[in-house]
Amino acid sequence: MAIVTNAPSSHQAAVYDKPGELSTKVVDIETPSPSAGEVLVKLQQVYCIAGEDGLCAKQSVSGMFNPGTFQQYLTVPARYLTPIPEGVSSEVAAPMLCAGLTSYAALRKVTASPGDWVVVSGAGGGLGHLVTQIAARAFGYRVIGIDQASKEDVVKESGAEVFVDAATPGEELVSQVKKLTDNLGANAVVVCASSNAAYSQGLELLRPGGTLVGVGMPGGKPVAIASAMPGPIVQKQLKIAGSILGNRQDAIDVLNLAARGVITVHYQTRRLSELTEVFREMESGRLAGRAVLDLQS
Repeated sequence: MAIVTNAPSSHQAAVYDKPGELSTKVVDIETPSPSAGEVLVKLQQVYCIAGEDGLCAKQSVSGMFNPGTFQQYLTVPARYLTPIPEGVSSEVAAPMLCAGLTSYAALRKVTASPGDWVVVSGAGGGLGHLVTQIAARAFGYRVIGIDQASKEDVVKESGAEVFVDAATPGEELVSQVKKLTDNLGANAVVVCASSNAAYSQGLELLRPGGTLVGVGMPGGKPVAIASAMPGPIVQKQLKIAGSILGNRQDAIDVLNLAARGVITVHYQTRRLSELTEVFREMESGRLAGRAVLDLQS
């Protein structure tokens, strides 16, 4: 990412050409001119960018309420620029300011202490492998990572003490987690998987007083969390929290963790023209780690 003073009149951007379908194409669009309080940024590598802090009533999230970052140039509010520390490449900074920021913010909602057990559902995915790293290496939690068998290596490399195959039958999986946690359950469960079943199962994995933090967004028709019955929630004093965005300080903290080598990101670099295929890999769960788009290739 670089701030520019002389920019071309047009630039390349990826747009949805068939709304409602996983289909994108690269087109030339007019390069915007910054207004007062804005700067024009030349984007080099990107995953995504969150505009305003998560609960602001007047928030503006790029890609949702205004043009997103799958393009070469973008105007942004100057106050929301985050300095990238020395030694952190654009390829690493891009997913850190998206998945890393989201992961860090989610873990700040966990009520646990160093040495406590935390389950990460979807631990080998783009969000999950960063949640696992931050939980284990920055916060000192003991992590149980749940995901597809093909992602076991990524989960363990990210710092999980124990890996559990997501294909394990429900009751057996719950039993495994209970045995690991002195038959009490985990202090917290962070659901990164975009699965309704992961949310329902997550509550069953908690010990009394535990916290379920929801990050993953299941697609399709909305489904209530099946196991969220008032009785057990009240009796066990369980907490359910959602997390979608971090704030500006979280962004600085995450980049500093990356600069110090505490966390890293598993990523593959792809071209802007490959965006549709990247979306398909994400939808099917085949994508391990993050995909970073090289916007200048």
